Amino acid sequence: MLTLLIIIVALALLFDFINGFHDTANAIATSISTKALSPKFAIFYAATLNFVGAIYSSEVAKTVGGKVANPATIDNGVQIVIAALITAIIWNLITWYYAIPSSSSHTLIGALAGAVIAGAGASSVNWAGFKEIIIILVASPIVAFATGFIIMWIIRQLIFASGNHSRSKLNRMFRIFQIFSAGLLSLSHGGNDAQKAMGIIVFGMVALGYQTTLDVPLWVKLCAATAMGLGTSIGGWKIIKTMSKKLIKIEPINGFASDLNSSIVIQVSTAMGMPLSTTHVISSSIIGTGAVMRFYDVKWATVTKMVMTWIITIPISMVLSFLIYKIVFHLTT
Repeated sequence: MLTLLIIIVALALLFDFINGFHDTANAIATSISTKALSPKFAIFYAATLNFVGAIYSSEVAKTVGGKVANPATIDNGVQIVIAALITAIIWNLITWYYAIPSSSSHTLIGALAGAVIAGAGASSVNWAGFKEIIIILVASPIVAFATGFIIMWIIRQLIFASGNHSRSKLNRMFRIFQIFSAGLLSLSHGGNDAQKAMGIIVFGMVALGYQTTLDVPLWVKLCAATAMGLGTSIGGWKIIKTMSKKLIKIEPINGFASDLNSSIVIQVSTAMGMPLSTTHVISSSIIGTGAVMRFYDVKWATVTKMVMTWIITIPISMVLSFLIYKIVFHLTT
């Protein structure tokens, strides 16, 4: 049992590490694009605040660990966790390789559901809890686009009302603002994303009988926070390029608005204890704020490619996890 726990923790931390460099672009793409922060400092800055953000809450972890299925009552819980993590790792690496900003949340939730169906049957899935998570995952980018559009529109109106139309002065001012908004976004990212690895570790610990509640031990928080921080420090340069250049030309003003809006949406979801895709939220914020600036300059072909990836991630993860579970079960029994 200890060996199985070590395998689960190692896979979860590997997932968290990959999530760190896969989603580095979330917090720093806009500030790098506008030269508000240098790439090296931006990655160090994001890594540090990702670590801090991962420590301060555990409600999202409890949702991931118990909403999709009850680890205390399902059969073959260990193999289910292993299959889900392997699937999530594979999909994250594939989308990173092709520089597609995909969702680690969609991947993990879909993979967990698929593995539960394979190992314990469809009746073991808590479909009400699964549906609740999916609603948040689907609704959050729509909300982020709308609120990003509104925040950017308000900022523009305030600027015009002030009479300060000097582009160079505005750029200098909003680059300073971006230092703080990028930090807030990194903190928010760590507070939501790192908890997914914590939740899956707790799922495995309950399935193995090491604990009976979904409370997250301190050592799990520290390990997940460290893995996220180290992954972030590597830097996901391919996805940073997509986020910062291939959606729309980012200026300091809409870079700041995107970061601020994304932080608000993520923090609200974290307070509700719900996982969301920080990638989807930030991408949608960039598109929403950019549409206010120059609607026709948004690279809608890239947006379409991203949205298609978002749509297929959950079903592909469920199918892949179902198949991987069969292999894992065969090898471990």
